[in-house]
Amino acid sequence: MARILIIDDSPTEIFALTRILESRGHQVASAGNAEEGIARAQADHPDLILMDVVMPGMNGFQATRKLAKTPSTAHIPIIMVTTKDQETDRIWGLRQGAQEYVVKPPVEAELIAKIDTLLGKRT
Repeated sequence: MARILIIDDSPTEIFALTRILESRGHQVASAGNAEEGIARAQADHPDLILMDVVMPGMNGFQATRKLAKTPSTAHIPIIMVTTKDQETDRIWGLRQGAQEYVVKPPVEAELIAKIDTLLGKRT
């Protein structure tokens, strides 16, 4: 299946998302902050990234923009998975380069459907 990178500062969220993804056969890597996540994405070239927004230091909007504007990572689809539930946040996340936006806690079926759609677009 796919290699998916989770960028989130919450070990609990990483655990929950990893459980969902691994139960579907995906390989999961994680990063605890945006800077580490960008470095991992550039080194490992995952098939998809799940990006939190609220993190110390660089936030997920900034990290998404950086990944979307960097030629070596611009092709990697990003789904923002965040507690920020305002429509303006969703629009801003998509304008930064994310392909999808999911509010925490994610509905498992919805998240998997979005992942499957984005991975299907790449093949």
